[in-house]
Amino acid sequence: MVLPACAQEGPPPLPPVPEEAMAAVAVEPGVPREPLARAIDTLFTADGIGETRALVLMHRGEIVAERYAEDYGPDIRFTGWSMSKTVTAVLLGMMVADGRLRLDDPAPVKSWQRAGDPRSAITLRHLIQMRSGLRHEEASDPAYLSDEVRMLFLDGRDDMAGWAEAQPLSAAPGTTFAYSSATSVILSDIATETIAPGESAERRMETMADYLDARLAVPLGMTSLVGEYDADGTLIGGSHIWATARDWAKFGEFLRNGGSVAGAQIVPRGWIDFMRTPSPASPDYGGQLWLNRDSETGRDTLFAEQGPDTAFAAVGHLGQYIIVSPEQGLTLARLGKTDGEERAALVDALADIVALYPER
Repeated sequence: MVLPACAQEGPPPLPPVPEEAMAAVAVEPGVPREPLARAIDTLFTADGIGETRALVLMHRGEIVAERYAEDYGPDIRFTGWSMSKTVTAVLLGMMVADGRLRLDDPAPVKSWQRAGDPRSAITLRHLIQMRSGLRHEEASDPAYLSDEVRMLFLDGRDDMAGWAEAQPLSAAPGTTFAYSSATSVILSDIATETIAPGESAERRMETMADYLDARLAVPLGMTSLVGEYDADGTLIGGSHIWATARDWAKFGEFLRNGGSVAGAQIVPRGWIDFMRTPSPASPDYGGQLWLNRDSETGRDTLFAEQGPDTAFAAVGHLGQYIIVSPEQGLTLARLGKTDGEERAALVDALADIVALYPER
């Protein structure tokens, strides 16, 4: 007797999408709903990808997916870590637009302007594009010797900008890319001195908090946006700005729309274009933003081989992401905790979500 073949042709069918995953996705998300729900579910359930605590996906200005891990929700603020750098860059753009600062003038740091100090050649453009030449060593080993750790938690913690600004040059200004949280704190100090020159620590903090609220949080509807400050009253603009997942997504939409909200231009479109323009020292970095382009160094912060080169992202420690793809009308905010060895798998999963949407 010959038994009929029981082998199945092709791969086995995928298991049903969990009800919770489907419920997190809008009925009409702009692409087939089930594959999108499945891709988002991977972020929350897959092994080796870290812990996703919140995700908000927007398509053409509408939230099409929103999901939270247990114990998290829409009212929880998340620290942006280095996504904060992008907020700081927008604040600088407002001051440049107001005529208070100039991109290619020497950066207004008093301690650099003494006769013979080579740091006087550092411009605001150099700082924003992470090519100041200052000796800032991010994520070095051991961690307690890393400059961002020393600045935030050890010998620099009371006057972070003073500590960052005191470092010598290790390269000629403008020539070398070196990613640095200390650089972004210098930018925060420049911004604060611009609007509150020579003021007390308390007054510096109050003035910057009011500026952040009036010029950014209120126009964007980011009611949860708040910053932390050091003992000298400087906004910790490289790492310590907080907002809910929805508000981080609103910030991404603001960038996607070239600095405008509901037709109101909050920061000049040309400034956002500058932030999205590759640094002369690093093709995958712009102005406090990562770009979806080949780094030419083997560094893979985003997914240049898979997505459009017009996509960009604010990226923070432990896997905080705001990914923006104007060509696809997309903004994706992911908050959570993913350690370094799992980061590549996380980026792959985020890329799979983005890839579901066609380019225009």
